[in-house]
Amino acid sequence: MPELPDLVVYVDALTRHLEHHRVERVVLLSPFVLRSVEPPIDAISGQEVRTIGRVGKRLVLGFDEELFLVIHLMIAGRLKWAPHSDAGPPTKRPSSKLLLAAFELAHGTLFFTEASSKKRASIQMVRGSGALRALDPGGVEPLEASLEQFREALVREQHTVKRALTDPHLFSGIGNAYSDEILHAARLSPLKLTRSLSDGEYLRLYEATRTTLTVWIDRLRALTGDGFPEKVTAFRSGMAVHGRFREPCPVCGAPVQRIVYAENECNYCARCQTGGRILADRSLSRLLKGDWPRSIDDL
Repeated sequence: MPELPDLVVYVDALTRHLEHHRVERVVLLSPFVLRSVEPPIDAISGQEVRTIGRVGKRLVLGFDEELFLVIHLMIAGRLKWAPHSDAGPPTKRPSSKLLLAAFELAHGTLFFTEASSKKRASIQMVRGSGALRALDPGGVEPLEASLEQFREALVREQHTVKRALTDPHLFSGIGNAYSDEILHAARLSPLKLTRSLSDGEYLRLYEATRTTLTVWIDRLRALTGDGFPEKVTAFRSGMAVHGRFREPCPVCGAPVQRIVYAENECNYCARCQTGGRILADRSLSRLLKGDWPRSIDDL
């Protein structure tokens, strides 16, 4: 799922290409993508895009009369911009199998795609700032929060730090990928409990969160330039641990480890983050039992 750095760059690109331009027509190509009835999606046809922003992991296009188009990309949803040529409509049209919707403007078309059969990505139309706020899970903005606000959100419930960082009710925009990177930068175990952190560890985590997200926003902005994000992925060259199982940690050279759960996995460096201890994998450690390595040296 696109996370805060990707969403910031999407907002930048949408602002460059759509703000103060009129949406001439909305074409829905999937019956599942629209998750609201009132106001109707056609209400924005002929209207100018006034604002571009986000609420949590949702992208928001604002129109007159407090109309808001809310796009939730979920895991496989993506936005693609195709400028019109002098000869007419864009020739770079995504595959019809992936298309969910198209927003046609005089100078180009914004395509909404999803590379998944599960159809999780969605569009909602809402009217009024109150209705828009109701879609916000309520997590603090990690780049805007003070240390005290960050700490208060972190300890609101007793969770592992990995789970807390990825909880949208606690922190806005952080997901599986960047939580791995943040915890590696903070030198903290993903399974450490939030209320057991020392003052120094709270500060390290706060600073690592701000630094990691800022660095990646800058990198993705440089990669995108004045264009539109083309490759939005959770696995990027230059990441320290996420998606790098068994590859060397860039800090100490030890092989990156992982914990597999549900549809995700957590990547970490045992030497940098857990004092050399290999964290138990729910399935594999049960299978291996006594043969499960207890430390990075056992490997």
